Amino acid sequence: MDSLIYSLAVVTSLSLLSLSGLFFISLRDEVMHRLLFYLVSFACGAILGAAYFDLIPESAELLGLEKAIIYIVLGFVSFYFLERSLYWFHGHGHLHGDGQIEVNGPDERLGVKSFTYLNLVGDGVHNLIDGMVIGASFLISISAGFVAALAVAFHELPQEMGDFAILLYGGLEKAKALTLNFITALTAVIGVLAVHFLFSSGHLLGLLVGFAGGGFTYISAAELIPELQKEASLAKSGVQFLIFISALLFIRGLMGITL
Repeated sequence: MDSLIYSLAVVTSLSLLSLSGLFFISLRDEVMHRLLFYLVSFACGAILGAAYFDLIPESAELLGLEKAIIYIVLGFVSFYFLERSLYWFHGHGHLHGDGQIEVNGPDERLGVKSFTYLNLVGDGVHNLIDGMVIGASFLISISAGFVAALAVAFHELPQEMGDFAILLYGGLEKAKALTLNFITALTAVIGVLAVHFLFSSGHLLGLLVGFAGGGFTYISAAELIPELQKEASLAKSGVQFLIFISALLFIRGLMGITL
């Protein structure tokens, strides 16, 4: 029961990240990009660390290495398919500090309003999966749950900013955009409840955390590392790498792993 309480408390707190767009839209462009510079660098290491120091080892322990690898690969491939599908039907948004909104996606093909509501559906599915990952991790241990929650938080913050940008771009007022974004964030609660009441057996738990480990690997390797590679400055690239390594070591420390 403690794991359920922790899980619900964490995902409810993380849902508040959906309100971050209101804060970031008030920042100057220079300040926001400086924050994102550090945030994406840390997120990359935190998510990869959660996959390799937490989720993947736990899956191997619960299922055995051979079976775990199947679900890890399945998770990687599924997140690749999901990301490509949501990019086509859901799109990506970027919120600039000067109030300008840039949206990449099929808005001309679907119409802005359709694009906006498809974004909400896609975001709800994404948050549902995040809730299942956090819930499964807390069933394994409290420390594993907090590591997974931390990785999700650092991945979610830039995404929530983009989702808020899409809703504004679609013509919604700020108050309605924040409300709808918050409601979709709460689907993570459904994910937690599903795990605790439907997927709590050892085999299903191992399947889920292995799947999530593969998905986290995809997010770090295919989405975040390419963003870091766009940096042309050698000095800034060095800072990014140090932050990335620091995040890996931080996650390793949380899991109590020693070299």
